[in-house]
Amino acid sequence: MPTLTVSPKFQVVIPKQIRESLQLKPGQKIHATLFEGRIELIPLQPMAEMRGFLPNLDPTVIREDDRS
Repeated sequence: MPTLTVSPKFQVVIPKQIRESLQLKPGQKIHATLFEGRIELIPLQPMAEMRGFLPNLDPTVIREDDRS
């Protein structure tokens, strides 16, 4: 497990192996959250890329009137 160092500006560098594994790109947005005493970084993806990521979702579900 790589060890990161926090800079004086509170910045860290994500190790190359992790960046490549997650296919992170420069300028990509990442959500940071505190969870059970640790920091979790979650790459945000454009909605267009999310299409089809839930293959078993039933699209015929009845929706509220304001959710058409």
